Amino acid sequence: MPAEELPETIHVTTDEQLRAVSNLTRHRIMAVLRFEPATITQIAARVGLAKGSSSYHVRLLERAGLVKVVRTRKVRGVTERYYAMAARAIVLPDPVAGQPDALMRHAVADLEAAPTDGERHVRMAHLRLTEERFAELGARLDALADEYQELSDPSLPDASLVFALFRPAPREQAEGGSK
Repeated sequence: MPAEELPETIHVTTDEQLRAVSNLTRHRIMAVLRFEPATITQIAARVGLAKGSSSYHVRLLERAGLVKVVRTRKVRGVTERYYAMAARAIVLPDPVAGQPDALMRHAVADLEAAPTDGERHVRMAHLRLTEERFAELGARLDALADEYQELSDPSLPDASLVFALFRPAPREQAEGGSK
């Protein structure tokens, strides 16, 4: 299925979908399929898995409706399946209070696995903003990410952009209610 025919987004709503995207290996498989279809063998090689493990994880993603077969071909009497993302973007639900944020966990794991000798831009800033400035910054970050996603060229190496703009828990809440 050409990228133009893909739905814009899939909203993760079921427990099956949430379990599927919460696994780091499946997150990495979806990253492989982000720009182009791949076979189980190709996925296994890019993620560093055995073909059987790769097949297991892809089946779970397929059952959850997050990836699908987009093309098949016969190779020496065996049907080879090409898998692709089922939509251009996957929207995760907001994390439940007290539970880890799967998206941020995966982003940190990807950052830790990235080569340290390559170019990286990592920064954390603590800001004090009015509600209006907070909302403005969030909108600007979203627009910037959208702009560069439109400029993305699938023939180039992957680059990941992750940002989190949030207000931390009040200090007394973060410390368990004591000062």
